[in-house]
Amino acid sequence: MRSLPRRKLKNLHAEAAQFQRRAFVGFVAIAVAMLGLAAGYFRLQVLEHEEYQLRSEANRIKPRPIVPARGLITDRNGRLLADNVPAYRLEIVAEQVRDLDATLAGLAELVALDQEDIARFREARRATRAFRPVPLKLRLSEAELARLAVNRHRFPGVEVVPYLTRRYPYGELFAHIIGYVGRVDADDLAAMGDSRNTALTHIGKAGIERYYEDRLRGEIGYEEVETNVEGRALGVLRRIPAKPGADLQLTVDARLQQAMVDAFEGQHGAAVALDPKTGEILAMVSLPAYDPNLFINGISHRDWQALQAPSRPLFNRNVLGGAPPGSTIKPFMALAALEAGTRTPEQRTFSSGEFFLPGQARGYRDWRPGGHGWVDLNESLAQSVNSYYFQLAVELGVDRLDVFFERLGFGQPTGIDLAGEVSGVRPSRAWKRRAFNQNWYPGDTVNAAIGQGYWVTSPLQLARATAMLADGGVMRRPHLLRASQAGFNQPMTLEPQPGGVQVIGNAAHLAAVNAGLESVMHGPTGTARATAAGSTYRMAGKTGTTQRVSRRGTERLDPKQLPYHLRHQAWFIGFAPVEAPTIAVVVLVEHGGSGSTAAAPVARRILDAWILPPAEEPAP
Repeated sequence: MRSLPRRKLKNLHAEAAQFQRRAFVGFVAIAVAMLGLAAGYFRLQVLEHEEYQLRSEANRIKPRPIVPARGLITDRNGRLLADNVPAYRLEIVAEQVRDLDATLAGLAELVALDQEDIARFREARRATRAFRPVPLKLRLSEAELARLAVNRHRFPGVEVVPYLTRRYPYGELFAHIIGYVGRVDADDLAAMGDSRNTALTHIGKAGIERYYEDRLRGEIGYEEVETNVEGRALGVLRRIPAKPGADLQLTVDARLQQAMVDAFEGQHGAAVALDPKTGEILAMVSLPAYDPNLFINGISHRDWQALQAPSRPLFNRNVLGGAPPGSTIKPFMALAALEAGTRTPEQRTFSSGEFFLPGQARGYRDWRPGGHGWVDLNESLAQSVNSYYFQLAVELGVDRLDVFFERLGFGQPTGIDLAGEVSGVRPSRAWKRRAFNQNWYPGDTVNAAIGQGYWVTSPLQLARATAMLADGGVMRRPHLLRASQAGFNQPMTLEPQPGGVQVIGNAAHLAAVNAGLESVMHGPTGTARATAAGSTYRMAGKTGTTQRVSRRGTERLDPKQLPYHLRHQAWFIGFAPVEAPTIAVVVLVEHGGSGSTAAAPVARRILDAWILPPAEEPAP
């Protein structure tokens, strides 16, 4: 019988010691972990308390910018030219969206989104910080609002935001004066500078909206909104109200503006009417025009292409354009001679139909074959006698003419409160040397005498000079802003303007020139006497025709026989009533052919609309 192996007895002492070691290690580990946990709590609760408290509050309290209401724009009689109407826009906060492409695709099923909307959104997102909302679509329809409300839970980071959007009740009528607002882009944000302005969605892009952007915009406000874990607003904890933009009252009259457009009867061109006593622009049009409402929320490609027509509806002919003034420069030429003392009103010049410079075979012709005979200053204006001014210019010389026309503001901006005004060209020796590196010739002086050659004058420059004739030789700055109101409960404050400058001090010289302009309209030989027929008031004016093609040899051009695009430009300048002028007007009819038959009738209708009793109000 085999014996069983003996079982080894446990060493209880050793096991107890091993247990004690393991227990100590475990205790130390637990103690270290507890100390680490305590240190972590201390760091969170004490050392970094403020930071995490701010983060917690940021998760609970969302700052929301309050965009101020843009200032209203009215005409001189309080008619609304630009106002604000309620609308809703769709915004996305990029950092709250997990899959932006999927979100955009889902939203496209609920609202009408095209590629232009998405492209503008992506461009704006690149220029904006991820935590700021970026507009995706403006002017949501009621059906789109309803669909978004039902599906709100599917789109975290997407919000429907109420706002006020711009509206131009008169559409095309004031397009080149009011301009328009458009969506803010990266360049706009960089120009504005202040980071608070990133909440703006629109900014003035043209016209008064652009020139007075700082006043119309107002100041951004903020409110702190308490939200729940789903991001839904529970209430407003604190509010810093926005400061609305200032309301602007312009100098223009909507009734006269409509009459001015109607006076053109579909022709293209430009016109300016102003108050000679103040420099206030009463009406100003550039035709054809465009509807500024198209630009507010981003113009479509199709609409933009339609505005690229050869007739250039976006081009403001009064501010950006210019043309040789033709015979409308003659009153100022006569005034220059009187001021210089080289002529008197009674001194006569013989017009044989052609003028020759000494030693030259080329002749400079009058518009009437055979000439006008002996004419003084009055008849030279009434009949628009070229030879009189050819001789006058030779006597004066280009240098004295340059100094005089600089005094009258030609070749320099008028200072009107619209951006981008051109200077035009006042021909002189220095200008020709700069422009062409060529000498000045006597023939250049002869051409300049009748507003041809190198002259480029804007309708605004002619309007300012014409108003000077009507206001006793005082030159004033044309302007559009009449008054502003900084707040709802604030008074309307008149806009200060620089004082007029007396550029002609001899009243007799002005009286002689103005008498000639009155003869243009009411004299038996006046070139515009047909236009003034039947008028119940006296008016003064001057017609002008600018050739777009030169004659060949002795050939005379009949503007009515030329192709439309080569027909002469038709000008008219004038003021009324003669005894106490309240309006000065300049009209340019593109391709009109003749100032007396195209531009003067337009001016007569404008003058009648201002001076005679008003008819119906223009409907916005």
